[in-house]
Amino acid sequence: MSALPIDYEGSWTLGGSVERSGIGLHSGKESVVTLMPFDSPGFYVSWANNHDHPVCLLQKHVRDSQLCTTIELNGQTLSTIEHLLAALAGCGLTHVHIKVLGNEIPLLDGSALGWVEAIEEVGLIPAANNRKPAYEVIKPIIFSRANSLITAIPSEKFRLVGVIDFPQKAIGKQSFAIDLTPENFVKDIAPARTFGFLEQVEALKASGLIKGGGLDNALVCDGDLWVNPPLRYKDEPIRHKLLDLIGDLALVGFPKAQVLVYKGSHGLHSDLAKGLLQNNLSF
Repeated sequence: MSALPIDYEGSWTLGGSVERSGIGLHSGKESVVTLMPFDSPGFYVSWANNHDHPVCLLQKHVRDSQLCTTIELNGQTLSTIEHLLAALAGCGLTHVHIKVLGNEIPLLDGSALGWVEAIEEVGLIPAANNRKPAYEVIKPIIFSRANSLITAIPSEKFRLVGVIDFPQKAIGKQSFAIDLTPENFVKDIAPARTFGFLEQVEALKASGLIKGGGLDNALVCDGDLWVNPPLRYKDEPIRHKLLDLIGDLALVGFPKAQVLVYKGSHGLHSDLAKGLLQNNLSF
């Protein structure tokens, strides 16, 4: 059994199987996730209620969805996968089988911390086969949506820079930069929880969303104040935005690039992931 890797260069799988269950943010339904070691590189998904072989998650499986990241495999969907994928990739895992009972990943406490703790229970061991090589960004990539922007420029390491700007005074303008390593991910990013706005709760519920949301699994902002303090970091919202970005890049792998995101969203993150695949990249 191994401690966390020092970087993202190696190939790692789990030292054993570990299970977590809980309520999905949007469906409000209970689901169960079992994380297991796997020999092949990538993150593989299967459903506990059928006997299909595990399928490797790829960027092409991502579907547009509101307020979360959803994948579709063989006619089945799996929603709100970003925090789990962030934990797996952020901790340095490269070979994992995810078995799911349900159609939405449990939200747990709204961060990636519960998944990190699950990983720590069984530890990491070297994988039997090499990981997929990291992409090297050889020219700048840029995407925008409305007044949001994401860029990737060449770099020797994976560096993230995030900026948000909300009119609510409790959040306001925030920025955070990090040279990502497994240790830094666990310390500075994984505990940051998802957040929302009190004024939007009823409308989102009327749209069939956040049925499983509550004060125990999301920070709720009410203008100048937080409804359920204390925050884990004074800038917890921007750190959570970077957590989402890490999860949304997990299926293509962390590039050798500096990624800057201004007012990010799952759709914008997906644009960059697709761009990393489509552009002239070298290994």
